Amino acid sequence: MKKTFPVAGMACSACAAHVEETLRALPGVREASVSLLLRTAAVDFDESATSAEAIREAVSNIGYDLIIDGSAAAEVEQRSYKVLKHRVLLAWVCAAAVMAVSMRWVVLGGEDLSNQVMLLLALLSIVVCGRGFYVSAFRSMLHLRANMDTLVTLSTAITFIFSAFNTFCGTAVWGARGIEWHTYFDTPAMILAFVFTGRLLEERAKDGTTKAVRELTGIAPTTARLVKDDGNGNVEISEIPIATIRRGDRLEVRAGWKVPVDGVVASAESFMTADKAYIDESMLTGEPAPAGKAAGDRVFAGTIVRQGSCIVEARLTGSDTAVEQIIAIVRRSLESKSPLERATDRLSAIFAPAVLAAALITFLAWRLIGGEGQIAMAIMSAMAVVVVACPCAMGLATPTALMIGIGNAAKKHILIKDAAALETLRRVSALVVDKTGTLTVPNPNIDFTKGEELPFEEREQLKENVAEAINSLQQSDIQVFMMSGDNAAAAEYWAEKAGIRHWQSGVKAGDKEALVRQLQRSGHVVGMLGDGINDTQALAAADVSIAVGKGTDVAIDIAQVVIPADDLSAVPAAIALSTSTVRLIWQNLFWAFIYNIVCIPLAAGVLYAFGIAWSIPPMWAAALMALSSVSVVLNSLRLRAR
Repeated sequence: MKKTFPVAGMACSACAAHVEETLRALPGVREASVSLLLRTAAVDFDESATSAEAIREAVSNIGYDLIIDGSAAAEVEQRSYKVLKHRVLLAWVCAAAVMAVSMRWVVLGGEDLSNQVMLLLALLSIVVCGRGFYVSAFRSMLHLRANMDTLVTLSTAITFIFSAFNTFCGTAVWGARGIEWHTYFDTPAMILAFVFTGRLLEERAKDGTTKAVRELTGIAPTTARLVKDDGNGNVEISEIPIATIRRGDRLEVRAGWKVPVDGVVASAESFMTADKAYIDESMLTGEPAPAGKAAGDRVFAGTIVRQGSCIVEARLTGSDTAVEQIIAIVRRSLESKSPLERATDRLSAIFAPAVLAAALITFLAWRLIGGEGQIAMAIMSAMAVVVVACPCAMGLATPTALMIGIGNAAKKHILIKDAAALETLRRVSALVVDKTGTLTVPNPNIDFTKGEELPFEEREQLKENVAEAINSLQQSDIQVFMMSGDNAAAAEYWAEKAGIRHWQSGVKAGDKEALVRQLQRSGHVVGMLGDGINDTQALAAADVSIAVGKGTDVAIDIAQVVIPADDLSAVPAAIALSTSTVRLIWQNLFWAFIYNIVCIPLAAGVLYAFGIAWSIPPMWAAALMALSSVSVVLNSLRLRAR
């Protein structure tokens, strides 16, 4: 069984990696993939060896909440977001109050009283707002792990403890040695305020990246109008939930309403014709003009009646409908991880321990160079290093761009079934294309009762946009190879009509696979575009497999990319989207790495070695850290406009 569970409490990619590693180690779990962006864990497990409750308990033991009841996920998410907003507000109230006392904007009397008031305000912020960081960090450390919460906890705890020590013992310990001392209660208060603000902005930005998925899940209606005939001419109509519809039920759908199920038209009418209703199927086909539907015609859930009304007899309901299958494909794609994302996750998992090591080195360097007189500088510089480092930016760089890229593809009627395919599409240098059913279709104007003496030019016709799509691919330096079972004359004719330079005739299924492997041996990244059972070997062998939506089920199951609208112009569009998505990923990763490479040394005080007495203080380090995560997500959102 494969189930997707919402997971609460993950703050960074190190958290997601910890949950994923824990799940994979459980007996009975075959595979697990955790998405930080979706806050979900997709788990493939054997129910005879483990259970959802056991999985939940294992995740709970390491400090995170796995929600078994998926229907409660939205409520939990809303509650968490509301709590986050309240904590942001309280954190800023505490931080502002501490700063007012620290900067002497508010004078409370003696220095001892001011320090004690700041201590209480900072403690309030830590206990009420920041306790979640401390609980998460403690649980992670019990498992010898470190994450973003660990960094926030150490930085706020150490600066608070150091300041509290100075409040009560500063004069006796440091003053007696002739060392000037200060308190830094503003640092933990400001760190928490900035970190919470960053997470709030990050959540709002992430909400934009998941918009495409929400739009898809909102396609189908939630209720339907059931029509019952008692056999005596009495008709009863009642509104019922979608979940209660059964095969064979008859449902009324009026103009402006969405079709609730996949089914067939029992009867239809409109002001244009007495026996047809006109239904907008553009979400599935991409065709803007409504299609006329008469009795016996198929209709699909989520499509909209534009003119007239109809009675639909249910055939497929719930998760079996075409639109739910599309949503399932998109969700599985978002839950999958590309090779680039997995590599980044591995790096992020060791990032927090590396930062702690860098902070320790910073502290020791300042103590060795400055001696006891630089104890405050050593602590503050080490804390700035801990705070300014941001594994979140690296962890979000890839999934945010992939999510928007996959969502954009869905809007263009291109279904990307796994993230690796979206990453690989841009590198395709050779495309093997099946002819019959992929490039050509039977001519609907031909009377086939006349038999086969008909010329091949009359039996078939080229699909719409094929020549334009092929031309676009070849202009992008992608070599296109047409494979046809027809004779040489027919293959040459259709290759010329489509503008394809390389073609083979009289081929069988094994010949297509052989060409794919030959092209791969010669250094090409090969895509395979097909629609039939005889294409499945080549589809399985290709680096990227693409199936047209009206093909056989087996071809669509094997393919990594599906074009439901049967429009080949979607192929160059998918490759262009892959290029822009991967380019954006590299931009995100570049800026995330540059940010850490520049900011960590500045926080450590490296400029002092060059005679410049400046470093990033911890409170501004927190602001920079929050900004880095938000900037990565906002940069990814630019892809939505493409």
